[in-house]
Amino acid sequence: MGKKHIFIYLILIGFLLTTSIPLTFAQDTKPDFLEGPGLRNSLDLGNFAEAVDRIEKDWEEEFQAYFKEDFAVRSKTVDEISKTLARLALQTKKKPALIYVIPRADQLELLLITPDRPPFRHSVLAAKRDTLIAVVQEFISEITNLRKINTTSYLNAAQQLYQWIIAPLELNLQLQKIDTLLFCVGGGLRTLPLPALHDGQRFLTEKYSLARIPAFKFTDSNYADIRKSQVLAMGASDFSNFSQQQPLPAVPLELKTISQTWPTQSFLNKDFTVVNLQSERLRQRFAIIHLATHAEFKPGTPNNSYIQFWDTQLKLNQIRALGWNNPPVELLVLSACRTGLGDKTVELGFAGLAVEAGVKSALASIWYVSDAGTLALMTEFYQQLKTAPIKAEALRQAQIAMIQGKVRLENGALQSSRGSIPLPPDLVEIGNQNLSHPYYWAAFSIIGSPW
Repeated sequence: MGKKHIFIYLILIGFLLTTSIPLTFAQDTKPDFLEGPGLRNSLDLGNFAEAVDRIEKDWEEEFQAYFKEDFAVRSKTVDEISKTLARLALQTKKKPALIYVIPRADQLELLLITPDRPPFRHSVLAAKRDTLIAVVQEFISEITNLRKINTTSYLNAAQQLYQWIIAPLELNLQLQKIDTLLFCVGGGLRTLPLPALHDGQRFLTEKYSLARIPAFKFTDSNYADIRKSQVLAMGASDFSNFSQQQPLPAVPLELKTISQTWPTQSFLNKDFTVVNLQSERLRQRFAIIHLATHAEFKPGTPNNSYIQFWDTQLKLNQIRALGWNNPPVELLVLSACRTGLGDKTVELGFAGLAVEAGVKSALASIWYVSDAGTLALMTEFYQQLKTAPIKAEALRQAQIAMIQGKVRLENGALQSSRGSIPLPPDLVEIGNQNLSHPYYWAAFSIIGSPW
């Protein structure tokens, strides 16, 4: 074994040991600011600076307690957030807004922050927490019910949620020509498939680029153009070493299509190891890491959740020690995620993925989409990423292409903006497939920075 490989193994042993050390966080004995009168008093008095500061602190404590990490990030004031959004609008030519969505027992609170404007607050009295969460659960249940894949059974819930969360802010968004929305949401909403909210005419993703963030203080607001970046693409189609995992026959084609569009180093099946991932990152800088494999966000502690490699499962609480912030990874793509819906700890793991991994942005799915559907979206996403000014816009354009039927399975091939791509035999057997239903595209979210 060469010195280089010994060094890499030592790195891996080191992070496995360090991530196993338990950290203890003091129990928060303060009254619940978000549920008590404190938040309402701040909002009623127009003291938005205090309200945002406390919202960010409360949610920071939630994520730190779950990950057992002190992220030690300085808070930003409302004025600083607004100025940051204004700077990014100039840099990217995409005008963003930040929406805090705070479910409370007696009402839903919305707080909108836009570039160089005072914050706007709206309370939705009809959307009491229990009522709101019941509609969210119905919405997800209808979208993911494969027996209803040829229906629009999800629309009633999609439109109700739009009326509660988006409609009260719509006039402000239109007047200020906002086209990118960052959602910072409370418990029960962190795995809400936001792209599929519906105004009666169009899906939300047809109107805005979208991203979900755990807190603005965790969001990397530096803009970098990644359109000429290197991609490290890895994955597995066969999981014979892990009998509980289903094969992913589309993965070889998924990696191949990426390499045809982007400068790429690819590793498939037995070469898809943590050792190879780390050695490649030591060899050269990759702004994009694409992992075409099973990833599961499970209830309980972070070490219950994992990314599946060929020979091991990389636990969620081990990712940070891989050092993906040095050199910085602009985008981590997990193309075959499965999320245990309806669990608070799962929500924290999913929504906190980017900050815990130390990457600027992550693209992941709330539920596991079919192998063919994932191939379709990823192929179109990487095609759009070559020209889109920001990552969230590339995802939006890929989702729109699927909604409009421009991306579909037809005559043994994937039809997309790249043209016709022949499918492997396992996927040819599926036959023609329309991928416009939100089951196929609404699960995918940008987590962290949309830029």
